[in-house]
Amino acid sequence: TTGRSKGVMLTHRNICFNAVKGKVIQPVDENDRFLSVLPLSHTYENTLGLILPLLGGSCIYYLRKPPTPSVLIPAMAEVKPTVMLTVPLIMEKIYFNKILPTFTEKKLLKLLYRIPFIRKKLHAVAGKKLYKTFGGHLKFFGIGGAKLNKAVEKFLIEARFPYAIGYGLTETSPLLAGANPANSVFDSTGPAIQDIELIINDPDQKTGEGEIWARGASIMKGYYKEPELTSEVLTHDGWFKTGDLGLFDSKGNLYIKGSLKNMILGSSGENIYPEEIESIINNFRFVIESLVIQQKGKLVAYVHMNMEELEKKYYDFKDDMTRQLEQKKEELLLELQRYVNARVSKFCQINKVVLQPVPFQKTATLKIKRYLYA
Repeated sequence: TTGRSKGVMLTHRNICFNAVKGKVIQPVDENDRFLSVLPLSHTYENTLGLILPLLGGSCIYYLRKPPTPSVLIPAMAEVKPTVMLTVPLIMEKIYFNKILPTFTEKKLLKLLYRIPFIRKKLHAVAGKKLYKTFGGHLKFFGIGGAKLNKAVEKFLIEARFPYAIGYGLTETSPLLAGANPANSVFDSTGPAIQDIELIINDPDQKTGEGEIWARGASIMKGYYKEPELTSEVLTHDGWFKTGDLGLFDSKGNLYIKGSLKNMILGSSGENIYPEEIESIINNFRFVIESLVIQQKGKLVAYVHMNMEELEKKYYDFKDDMTRQLEQKKEELLLELQRYVNARVSKFCQINKVVLQPVPFQKTATLKIKRYLYA
């Protein structure tokens, strides 16, 4: 969890119901091969990466070591998985560390890459190579647990990579909404899964945004030995208050806009959702991940950059490397601040950008532990 740990009471019925309904979205059978890269202690992997394939008679492969590239690449070549479940950070690292640099290292290619038609062609070629890297038989690459970077998703679409995004929580066993690769919609988690009700409670009249509420057979019994906390999130008529902000389009596809528990109250009472600002920051070159918090009434962005790529680009034997890089970092941080502030509303303006030298501490599913930095 990204906050204080709580015991979530899930029943046998909760989990099995969710696995059965997940199988409706992406049917699997005895011919499918799952390659597990996430911890089974997480409901996402336990329900959809263990129970679901067992229901279909599929084979599940487990790694002997943590899923580093040196372990994962040969495993994918050997297993040739048809299904993999991951979190956004895995694909984001592949894109920003391996794929994007191949298009931006050479000046001519970098110029051509800016032309939409050529960029799509390049992405299609890169997509074929990526597909082969994953074993060449993948039909479902599930992404969940956090919001996927928009630039990465655009690449996956143009690369024709068989990805799909889902949404859910531990308290909901976990899946609430999802799609398969054939009907994925950009920036959306897809519609509510079968026999689960989703509503936007008290939506904003202008934007349609509001808290996502869920009801159905996969909702938890409550928090272990915490009746007061349970009563805060479960209504008398069975609705679970997710604490997430979202909206539906005309076709019933759900879009996640942020988390109410992460919401920052602006100086004039505005509601600021840091995830929306972070998604913009993460599209900036060299940025791997970011975190927006409030300090003394001002918004501050902490950014962790790809220092290896930064050093490659700006290393100069004729100059002192340390001094040169420090100067370039300062220039980049100021450029990043201008880049973000030109794309957000006045009350979401970033007052300061701070370089985070090491990766942020994360949960088992690679979400940033926000409470450590608040």
